[in-house]
Amino acid sequence: MTSPDQPTFRIGLLGHGTVGSAFAELLEERAGRIAALTGRRPELTGVLTRSRGTFAEVLDGADLVVEVMGGIDPAREHVLAALRAGKHVVTANKQLLSQHGEELWDCAREHGVQLRFEGAVAGVVPAIRVLQESLAGAHVERVHGIVNGTTNFILTRMAETGASYADALAEAQRLGYAEADPTDDVGGADAAAKMAILARLAFDTPVHLDDVRFEGIEHLTADDLDHAREFGLGLKLIGTAERVDGGISVRVHPAFLYAAHPLASVNGPFNAVTIESEAITEITLSGPGAGGPQTASAVLGDVVSAMRPPAETPPPAERLAVVTDVTSAFYLHFEVADEPGVLAQIAQVLGLQGISVKSVVQRGLGSDARLVMVTHPILESSLSAALEMIAGMDFMRARPRAIRVLEEQFA
Repeated sequence: MTSPDQPTFRIGLLGHGTVGSAFAELLEERAGRIAALTGRRPELTGVLTRSRGTFAEVLDGADLVVEVMGGIDPAREHVLAALRAGKHVVTANKQLLSQHGEELWDCAREHGVQLRFEGAVAGVVPAIRVLQESLAGAHVERVHGIVNGTTNFILTRMAETGASYADALAEAQRLGYAEADPTDDVGGADAAAKMAILARLAFDTPVHLDDVRFEGIEHLTADDLDHAREFGLGLKLIGTAERVDGGISVRVHPAFLYAAHPLASVNGPFNAVTIESEAITEITLSGPGAGGPQTASAVLGDVVSAMRPPAETPPPAERLAVVTDVTSAFYLHFEVADEPGVLAQIAQVLGLQGISVKSVVQRGLGSDARLVMVTHPILESSLSAALEMIAGMDFMRARPRAIRVLEEQFA
């Protein structure tokens, strides 16, 4: 039961789009329960949109500011102003954090307030809270996962129905899983921003969006999924942040997974994050990806946490070197002329770069001939050198395609 004389906890809201409006509704719905948990009743005291309110009014009337405007400007200045004014801030803005996170965290520490951001990564999957709190004492070796629901839905539909990339994208847009302009999602930039945030927390080192190498799924074909199925592989867009040779590598790319991998069964618009450490072996968190209600729920969770005793803002970080040349197994697809000796010539070039082939399948005849291979792990630079040589050979009918394969098969 709540008392009418309970003190009010005032919340200012920056942005009232899909996430902002869902948050406002959820806050009103859950206010009584939150008051019972915290002893203070949350109340929305100001909203800023393009046509409603002013930032000064919202800031002056708030104990905490929720930023769900998106983008960098004016969100960055608004968040900094709120922190400097001694207000807690909750944001779901992954681009802001991946490009200006250190500045924001430094400001929060300087002014003794909280900056929370669970909603910025993977919807309701509590990856941020687990890294910041539950695993704060663990030496994390790797974080990887499916952190973009749009691309996961598209790849799932391509695998299940044989749909083309274009058709699966159109379906995702009809169902509201993809924006009218899906470039950031399908090109990998959205996942890259999220992995920059996760890497910063996992390894206590500054990671900027520019440090993350990424590629998307636009170039993938239904044929790739068909051929890979023969090797027992499924395709996902994977974000990885891991320790490599005393540094870190953070990257986003399509990757094939064997069925026993914990991320292989994550389908549709769902997200999942796997955290690996010697102390814990491996844990996987999964759930619905980002969307209005999902992100609003994560934002509200941060608000409730901020109403309680404060948690630590991420500590000042030491920079680890960024490693760009890492080892991976690969799926290779060659469209070739149907001539004697083609396989031998390709194998010779691969061998010169130290690349060992694990499996190979030949499909089609004549103008439709193709070779599909899975390699053992090799440095990416060695594979790139081999593919450049092979691409120039007379029997090649198109540039070779390479997609990474994650070898792990967890019991």
